[in-house]
Amino acid sequence: MSQQVEDEALLDATQACVLAVGVRRTTMTDVARRASVSRMTLYRRYADVTSLLQALMTREFTQIIGEVGREVEGLPSARERLVSAAVVGVDRLTRHPLFLRIVDVDPELLLPYLTTRRGAFQRAAVEVFEARLADGVREGSIAVDDPAAAARTIELSLRGFAFQALAPGAERERAQELAELGRLLDRYLAP
Repeated sequence: MSQQVEDEALLDATQACVLAVGVRRTTMTDVARRASVSRMTLYRRYADVTSLLQALMTREFTQIIGEVGREVEGLPSARERLVSAAVVGVDRLTRHPLFLRIVDVDPELLLPYLTTRRGAFQRAAVEVFEARLADGVREGSIAVDDPAAAARTIELSLRGFAFQALAPGAERERAQELAELGRLLDRYLAP
């Protein structure tokens, strides 16, 4: 079994544990058992449950970035692609079972991502936004002075929106809020 395949199996087992019992009750022993590997094999790859969870969230949430990016490629302008990807991406993230489980059972684990930490997923989103912003500036569909600063600003805005979108509410309100988010981004980026 290659290391990449084995790592995927370990992350799959981690996700199964987190979905079953939450982050705080997930143990390295449980993950090793679910993955049918020894604890030593698990510890050779990951120091602890926190590093496993970080790797899992990065894998799951960056997959969303890739999927959404492929879905919007046919849109005519970089601005339309960025706005659509941002809105669909934040919606998809807030519906992801892993994200929902963490928010439901262990919400305090997300606090650093709101206040002091830009994790691997957020950095990946900023990279994608920066590239799309630069494309839009070149083609003339986006007017920002500094694509890197604008990318960080968009990610911060979406981060706040994602956590607010978790508040209980009607599906109709959520659709309206997502539409408004799209309008907000579109007007911010428009030349």
